[in-house]
Amino acid sequence: MESNYTVLARKYRSQDFNTLIGQDVLVKTLTTAINTSRIAHAYIFTGIRGTGKTSTARILAKALNCLSSDGATTTPCGTCENCRAIAAGQHIDVMEIDAASHTGVDNMREILDGAQYRPTNGRYRVYIIDEVHMLSTSAFNALLKTLEEPPAHVIFILATTEIRKVPVTILSRCQRFDLVRVPVDTLKKHFAWIADQEKIELTDGANELLARAADGSVRDGLSLLDQAIAQTGGHVDEDAVLDMLKRADRGVVVDFMKTVLSGDTATALERVDEIYNNGADLSMLLTDMMEWTHWATRMHPALHAGDALNSPYTADQRDQIHMINSRVSLNTLSRIWQVMVAAVPEMQAAGNQKQCFDMLIVRMMHIADMPSVSDIIKQQESAQRTRDVKNIFADRMAKSDDAATSSAPQMKYRTIASANDLGAALQETKEILLYSYFSTNIEIAEFTDGKIKYFDRKGDGDFVHKLTTWLMDKTGKQWALERVMESVHTNTINEQKQEELAADPLVASAMNLFADAEIIGVK
Repeated sequence: MESNYTVLARKYRSQDFNTLIGQDVLVKTLTTAINTSRIAHAYIFTGIRGTGKTSTARILAKALNCLSSDGATTTPCGTCENCRAIAAGQHIDVMEIDAASHTGVDNMREILDGAQYRPTNGRYRVYIIDEVHMLSTSAFNALLKTLEEPPAHVIFILATTEIRKVPVTILSRCQRFDLVRVPVDTLKKHFAWIADQEKIELTDGANELLARAADGSVRDGLSLLDQAIAQTGGHVDEDAVLDMLKRADRGVVVDFMKTVLSGDTATALERVDEIYNNGADLSMLLTDMMEWTHWATRMHPALHAGDALNSPYTADQRDQIHMINSRVSLNTLSRIWQVMVAAVPEMQAAGNQKQCFDMLIVRMMHIADMPSVSDIIKQQESAQRTRDVKNIFADRMAKSDDAATSSAPQMKYRTIASANDLGAALQETKEILLYSYFSTNIEIAEFTDGKIKYFDRKGDGDFVHKLTTWLMDKTGKQWALERVMESVHTNTINEQKQEELAADPLVASAMNLFADAEIIGVK
């Protein structure tokens, strides 16, 4: 059975530079190059699917070979023999090669051998290699030399969606053009024009949904429009497109996110059941929720990032988002965004998407209720200040109690009657450095309660001040320390301990066991 119907993506394919939409920079550069006769020998077009890479290659081939002028022209006629043959893919001098099915070096040699012959019907032999990143390494290497210095009558046009897979050696031999995603407004105008040509009723809401679902690809958008026309019979409205895309209305998404951020888990899960039973695709609902979170974040008063009028929401819906933002922090929006991003592969891998989505909602609502890191720090600091105040009051109460039971709470030692008592007190109060110096270098000439007469073997000037301060603090009275200038020939505390140790029978026996043994310290 024959069918004369041509899908919209093919029927309305761009045939000249004037009808190539969304690529103004590319069009300006190529037309200027043709007008000034600065035509490169190799081009490479890159971008996502459906942005016009192959169409641009064919238009350029027409511009170079159109018979309506004596040379290359920026306005190919589209009616001459060469233009019609190129548009149909049947021109003998314009060869379109699918690199996905011609990956080997033998295929590339065959192409390069043909490049040596002059064109038959046109001015140039044009080689359009689509999805060039699919070529093998050996095929790329075979192409290198000819690509750098091709015959004057040969033009190479490469197209790819994976520019990173193309060797740098190939890129350096070509003029590169990055085809951008076609803006939503441009797609809407294009779809409205096509609907008018096809005598189709296309509402603004449906046009908006199709343009955004196309994600910058003209071909994807026209395929969706074709499907919508086939589904509705010629009257394409918003409800029909939503049903076709299995997406919830944006108003439904706004209300649902309001419920999620309210903290009412039971109501949120009931809304999920309702949306699911109405036939919505939960993966698409998650995408819509991420879109809402993205725009809510950009519209948040803490950021002021971007014009809210560019968002896909109506004025009433934007007002609702502003109201939600007035009681939701930027930190909360950021956290639920991270949860949703992590849930995308989970939804794809889940055996039961409904169960996975329910658990996602529960997780989102609990994370939204969590305090921010700054709030946690403030709470900890507040609790620490409270504990500090309590400790201060406790210390004051303890000091008050000590004052009631003792007139001098700092006085730990009422009397220190000898050098040994002083040494023991220093050790007990952990005054290790002061004790070490006292027990090693101080010869006591006279020691009474409140007065010490001594000889300092090393003459440390700070010793008197340190010991006087300590004695005042521990005994509660001022001591008089008198230093004599000559040794009194008495043992220090350490020397006394060594003598006592040497006199011990057990130590004496141990000393006799080893020749030349001596006691070097007492610990």
